This record gives sequence, C-alpha cells and structure tokens, in this order.
Amino acid sequence: MQRTKLIETEVGLGTDLAGGITVSNATVVRVYNGSGDVATVSVAKSTTDGYTGISTVSLPAAQVEFFEKMGADLIWASANTVKAAKVGFTN
Repeated sequence: MQRTKLIETEVGLGTDLAGGITVSNATVVRVYNGSGDVATVSVAKSTTDGYTGISTVSLPAAQVEFFEKMGADLIWASANTVKAAKVGFTN
C-alpha cells in the first residue's frame, strides 16, 4: 500500500507567477484547496531563461491533489487559501 510521506510543513501558495514558490524545491507537492470554491493551480517550468510552459488545472473545493514537478519549478494558485506541502511516497 502506497503512503504519503510528509517532508515539510504545509504553506500557503502565492496567487500569481510572481508569488509562486518551489515548496522547498519539492518534486512532489500535496495541494489542498481550502478556498470553499473551485481554485486553479498552476506550475511554471524552470529554464535557464526564466519560467515558461505554464500549466493550469482546476481543483474543486476541499479536495487534495498531488503534483509532480521539477524542484525549481514554481507553483501557485488562484486563492491564498490553497495550501501545499512537500511530500514523497513510500510503500
């Protein structure tokens, strides 16, 4: 049975690219939408020229999703009540 390994304390996400964070250079991020409404979550790929290739998904209220990204990639949400934590998976 696969389990979630908590690595860092949950933090609030910024609400735009400028407020995006790496979540302690996480490669797997657990995201919880505590906004009470649908929120969007975006990830921007880190490159030598800055950040490009923004991908965005909708996350329903009170839902959890796991996102895989490169450590330097930025993640943010449309509401400041969306929280993220650096996690891993274990058996």
